[in-house]
Amino acid sequence: MKRMFTIALLMTAFITMASAQKQASIKFGSFTHDFGTFSEASPVQECTFTFTNAGEAPLIINQAVASCGCTVPEYTKEPIAPGKSGSIKVTYNGKGKFPGHFKKTITIRTNGDPEMTRLYIEGNMTEEKK
Repeated sequence: MKRMFTIALLMTAFITMASAQKQASIKFGSFTHDFGTFSEASPVQECTFTFTNAGEAPLIINQAVASCGCTVPEYTKEPIAPGKSGSIKVTYNGKGKFPGHFKKTITIRTNGDPEMTRLYIEGNMTEEKK
């Protein structure tokens, strides 16, 4: 009986400590960016997504991966303190791509809540008039 009581007490203490740990939380102002219509003559487009650490622990971005090689994300490498902001700069290069509508995904992985977030860029590249 004492053994069961001790095990139950230890499990309760463990669960309490695990739930009491502070966690980071990433909050974006926007998940999408529309470049609108742009010419094939200016195929490189850039935008910046800003985010805030709304949690109580430092936020670390572990990875930012684009769905295509034509899209390159650059992100804040340092831990973001609670209440502070960071940014993810996304560059789309349509050179050598067919004109028309595109939609690309950037997957962000963090140590916070949520662990994975998807950002989207889209636009319409028109054919260069010669």
